Amino acid sequence: MHPSHSGHKVQHKGHQGGHSGHGHHIQEIKVKAIVSSILTIPVVLYSESIQELLGFKMPSFPGSEWIVPVLSTFVFFYGGLFFLKGMLEELKLKKPGMMTLIGVAISVAFLYSLSTLIFGGKEFFWELTTLIVVMLWGHWIEMKSVLGASRALEELVKLMPTQANLIKGEQIVQVHVSELKPGDVVLVKPGEKIPADGVIIEGSTHVNESMLTGESKPVPKGEGDKVIGGALNMEGAIKVKIQKTGEETYLHQVLNLVKEAQESKTKLQDMADRVAFYLTLIALGVGGLSFLVWIYLSGDAQFAVERAVTVMVIACPHALGLAIPLVVAFSTSYSAKHGILVRNRLALETVKDIDAVMFDKTGTLTEGRFGVSDVVSESLKEEDFLRLVASVEVNSEHVIARAIVEEAEKKGIALAKVEDFRAVPGKGIIGKVEGREVAVGTALLMKEINAQEDEEVLAKVRELESQGKTVVLCAIDGKVEGCVALSDRIRKESYQAIKELKALGKRVVMITGDSEEVAKFVAKELGVDEVFARVLPHQKAEKVKELQRRGMKVAMVGDGVNDAPALATADVGIAIGSGTDVAVESADIILVKNNPLDVVRIIRLSVITVKKMVQNLFWAAGYNVFTIPLAAGVAYPWGIVLKPAVGAVFMSASTVVVAINALLMRKSLR
Repeated sequence: MHPSHSGHKVQHKGHQGGHSGHGHHIQEIKVKAIVSSILTIPVVLYSESIQELLGFKMPSFPGSEWIVPVLSTFVFFYGGLFFLKGMLEELKLKKPGMMTLIGVAISVAFLYSLSTLIFGGKEFFWELTTLIVVMLWGHWIEMKSVLGASRALEELVKLMPTQANLIKGEQIVQVHVSELKPGDVVLVKPGEKIPADGVIIEGSTHVNESMLTGESKPVPKGEGDKVIGGALNMEGAIKVKIQKTGEETYLHQVLNLVKEAQESKTKLQDMADRVAFYLTLIALGVGGLSFLVWIYLSGDAQFAVERAVTVMVIACPHALGLAIPLVVAFSTSYSAKHGILVRNRLALETVKDIDAVMFDKTGTLTEGRFGVSDVVSESLKEEDFLRLVASVEVNSEHVIARAIVEEAEKKGIALAKVEDFRAVPGKGIIGKVEGREVAVGTALLMKEINAQEDEEVLAKVRELESQGKTVVLCAIDGKVEGCVALSDRIRKESYQAIKELKALGKRVVMITGDSEEVAKFVAKELGVDEVFARVLPHQKAEKVKELQRRGMKVAMVGDGVNDAPALATADVGIAIGSGTDVAVESADIILVKNNPLDVVRIIRLSVITVKKMVQNLFWAAGYNVFTIPLAAGVAYPWGIVLKPAVGAVFMSASTVVVAINALLMRKSLR
């Protein structure tokens, strides 16, 4: 919005003071618009020009000749004062804008009409009052649109509970959330909201974080897991040790980021402001010139004033003031609701133009933790084989054992009882399951127990190891029956994300500290265009520069910790899966969820946001090209003359078109 536009100030005030401040201001404008509309009815009906035009006569009575000037004066000071105050603010800042145009237009119209009471002539009180009414309703529509777009922000504020159950020794005391300090322990019952960011120290549950992170499914949480203030505890009672309060909490950081994004400027916003400023100067210039030209040509002061006033009303950069902020409000509130936090709004404008997306592999395209990738068995069904292996591994604390047991549990496999369990340090474990001797471990363990080898299993082991996977062998009753391969598992979403990025014409690059074998396997599996393997964290920024030297605009997607230099070097830095730590200084855009598909969503959001901004700028500025000459009276020889009130309708219509176009973003973003 134009920097001096009072509506813009109100928007900021609304953000800072919450919903009520902004809502109160809108209500005030609405009341002014309603009262002014009611008073304008008798002004219009008792105006001689309207009576002549429509051929009717209103009943006259003593003092009825004062209805029009008195009520018009009241509407000017009551309804028009809002614009006059705005004009003074703009002039104080030496930035004449929309309020200056409206203020000058209604002041000229009012003073000229008052002068006709003394010197005679054709007043236009009815045009003045209808002009103020249309402007007030137009301003109300504008503010309501901005408030509607920013409502997601207000909804986020409402998420924060006000009360918490603080555990003090044996007692549970209800306290206000603001009283909580890091280190406090609170009890969160089923159906209650978590009062602040913390870690579960007792109990397990599922929490609903959908309004905070965009994660649609309830997330399972147990001891040691972090929870976000404002998330809803679904079923179990949990004890949470508070870690962050007040401004440090996830929710407050999100709110601050969204506010920063909405208030920061972009290239298109600066362009809109410049256009609005020049349009104001053009309007004042053309308005003054048309007055002088018509005074000279016709000698009719009333007509000359009418032309000048109409030019100023038509040229009001109302729609321009709304064109960008409304789109920004929608895009930032949409992204915040979907766990996409935009730190730098310029990045949202430029991300659509990137040529290459560079993903850090571990924790971004993959889950970043060890998991079972392959189960190979020659003579047993996969389920039966996994049951025997997991039943033995359940007794081991090794990371490989834990991953195998987790896989069996995930598949709903019931584990059997183990007898004669023994661990062979550095080689594996042996035990009896349902009367069968099961040995799980390295090739050295297989040699040690003289297990009979199976050439097909060994061939498969070699193939899996060539992919950089960790493989454990399993012998049952002295014969190698199969193996289990483990690796950092590829996320399900990664396949779709890379497919969609390539469909958008983006080059997909993967960077990792892993070996060539692992990198090549993951790249081939996902269909990545280019791979950089064995890259140390501090070397990642150099690889970004390498792509930039090839003439590419690069978006770097990493975890925001060891990828910080690369994120800062890239044209757009995207920190993924930062969870509750949203203050990643090196990133332009932060993704709350570990979901590479959100990178595609950002690019699509960027395309739609910029498209809507350009459409709105074109409409808001473009309509002036046609209407200002008409308002100045260039079509007068052909009998086309715009009245100030009609000009006000045109101006308000352009504002409504811009608002509706921005509202249509919702449809595009579904």
